[in-house]
Amino acid sequence: MKELIGNCNRCDDAVYCKDGFFDGVLHEGKLLCIVCSEQAESEEASTKR
Repeated sequence: MKELIGNCNRCDDAVYCKDGFFDGVLHEGKLLCIVCSEQAESEEASTKR
């Protein structure tokens, strides 16, 4: 089963709940797809150095 949760706040891709598992990330109150969440983590890590 696949249920639409919403769209990624960065790239506007659809984010789903697949078979009861959330296929995205809530990052600082924003819904992100997996790809954008990894990019956001990389950006944060590079700014903390």
